[in-house]
Amino acid sequence: MDDQKKIDLSNKMLVFHTFSIYTECMKKSTKIIQNPIESVESSLQDINQRHRELLAELGDIGLVLRGSIGLYLSRCGNPTCRCKANPPILHGPYYKWTRKVAGKTVSASLSPEQAARLEEWSKNMRNLDRIVGELQDLGLRAATLLLQS
Repeated sequence: MDDQKKIDLSNKMLVFHTFSIYTECMKKSTKIIQNPIESVESSLQDINQRHRELLAELGDIGLVLRGSIGLYLSRCGNPTCRCKANPPILHGPYYKWTRKVAGKTVSASLSPEQAARLEEWSKNMRNLDRIVGELQDLGLRAATLLLQS
């Protein structure tokens, strides 16, 4: 089948030809749905089930903390220090919690014990972000299904 579309661009005519060829061995990219209403309802039930599973996961999340926990090694200003040797033996390890506050980067020094605890909270935050993103995707999929039916 050959369809023609015409677009007027400053007194110039462009013609686009679109066509589709299916042979016996090729599969069509679209499925023919026997009962679209049942299919939409079934899909919405699946979405609702996944939504309930994600909400249950939220109950298991502990404290959450934005930012990242980093391990740092550093050099000092003493020219005869071991950190200037070849190979250098750097000072540290030092732990820092870095985050944004009102658009500015803020850091805090941590003990190893504090760093371990805050790292767990930071992982919880990443998990929360993943769950919220998936909940948003589910809402979008549900809305798309309803708009298509």
